[in-house]
Amino acid sequence: MQDSRPELFDAIVVGSGATGGWAAKQLSEAGLKVALLEAGRNISPKEFTEHMPGYKLPYRDMSPEIARTRPVQKQCYACMEYNYDWFVDDQQNPYSTPAGKPFTWQRLRIVGGRTLVWGRQSYRLSDLDFKAASHDGYGEDWPFSYSDLAPYYDIVERYVGISGAPEGNGALPDGQFLPPMHMTCGEVRLRERVQEKFKRTVTIGRVAMLTRNHNGRLACHYCGPCERGCVTHSYFSSPFTTVADALKSGNCKLVTNAVVSHVDMDPSANKAAGVTYVDRVSHKTYQVRARTVILCAQALESTRILLNSKNPEYASGLANSSGALGRYLMDHAVGAGAAGEMPEFLTKSSASEPQRNNGIYVVRFRNVLNGERHPRFIRGYGYQGGAAMGFQFGAEGFGASYKAAVRRGVYGVQLGAFGESLARWDNVCEIDPNLKDAWGIPALRITMTHGTNEAALMEDAAISAAEMLEAAGAKNIKINTEVSEPGMAIHEVGTTRMGNDPKKSVLNAWNQTHDVKNLFVMDGACFVSSACQNPTLTMMAITVRACDHLMERFKRNEV
Repeated sequence: MQDSRPELFDAIVVGSGATGGWAAKQLSEAGLKVALLEAGRNISPKEFTEHMPGYKLPYRDMSPEIARTRPVQKQCYACMEYNYDWFVDDQQNPYSTPAGKPFTWQRLRIVGGRTLVWGRQSYRLSDLDFKAASHDGYGEDWPFSYSDLAPYYDIVERYVGISGAPEGNGALPDGQFLPPMHMTCGEVRLRERVQEKFKRTVTIGRVAMLTRNHNGRLACHYCGPCERGCVTHSYFSSPFTTVADALKSGNCKLVTNAVVSHVDMDPSANKAAGVTYVDRVSHKTYQVRARTVILCAQALESTRILLNSKNPEYASGLANSSGALGRYLMDHAVGAGAAGEMPEFLTKSSASEPQRNNGIYVVRFRNVLNGERHPRFIRGYGYQGGAAMGFQFGAEGFGASYKAAVRRGVYGVQLGAFGESLARWDNVCEIDPNLKDAWGIPALRITMTHGTNEAALMEDAAISAAEMLEAAGAKNIKINTEVSEPGMAIHEVGTTRMGNDPKKSVLNAWNQTHDVKNLFVMDGACFVSSACQNPTLTMMAITVRACDHLMERFKRNEV
């Protein structure tokens, strides 16, 4: 007689991106049976177009299909005619926002998710960030310190391959680095003058791109457009690293086109029993069963799944006894900065030079010392930018004179700020009762604004950027103090925050929900504060730490 019972996994991991790939790798390599569910299709390097010239595009990146199906996704620099089908179709995947409060949610549905197009900037947080509330009195501290996470930063960096330079700056802890990429002449000048005049640190970007062969992957060959894929896998993307390792273990089953609608519960035991998903292509509904469920779907999507998993015991969303589920949404404040020209470095422009897809980073210097407090704002900001020779695409003239002006080029320099987004209760995502996606799953209503603190941060960042450029000898400096709409940093975090107090948080220090002991959220949703550094490296380190804890619980038969 055939066994009709469904396969029981040790763990279901929802999402195959930066954190889902790590969760699947760590657990399957430890011997657990893992079901890795991805809402999108699989991907092959044959799709990568980083070496395809623009003239081969039928619409020269002005395809009417993109404008029709992906008006929100097109706001992302990485969504273009080369790869737009990696991004969600906005008509099939709607969400709502209140009038006058726009939020751009840029997302992919494909194995690997946003690791295929991310900017790869990889910075550690410090106790200036993890214990920020103790520093200035706002919000809550994280339930662990830098020393708790540092060993896991090491693990991730050694595996991923982060090129960078140690600086000995406590606001930005050093890590396990591959050789750094070289700065341009203008960047070296900026670094020297900023250190000399302001005692601030300008360093080469710490980036998840290989500067030498590493872990079976080849060093970057500087072709440039990483957001269109990388046939040598020189930048970190989960399909060809963590997910590949998980599948190689023999203990991981990858299920693609699995749009998870909700977590299923065993009410008699107050435990998660598995998940229900809708096949993206056939629209048929399936269930997967496991001893533990781990959400790594991306902060907003993981929260959406929990909100849609409400039941009689959890009427306002699964694991939401605190009421904090969906609250404290954060995305870095961006948009402000300064740009100028460095005519003394002017040289001949070339279209065939190596393209270093990395910039420089200016480490946070505001509110970094004990007792220090800027009179207008708390927390701080860092900068990403660069200086290089380039064609002058804004040149004036027509015909031959225009071409000559373009070729003359300009040596430009710019700094763009990334400011901390404060955790606020009224920045929230919730279920829109009147909106569903193409698979019948209720969609989100997202309400987020940047506040007066973010505005003050950005104004100060713009002025400070101009002062640093001026110190480096830049001319024709222009500044921008405006804050872009929320979501434009593509660094959404928060909404299932960690904490020691179950009355104030959704997760404990190990990414385990306070209410349901075999349910975990291991992506950016767990963040307590946003800091000003790019979040992905920290998300991955937190996931590895949480998986270590989960494996210990499996060994003790506590799951």
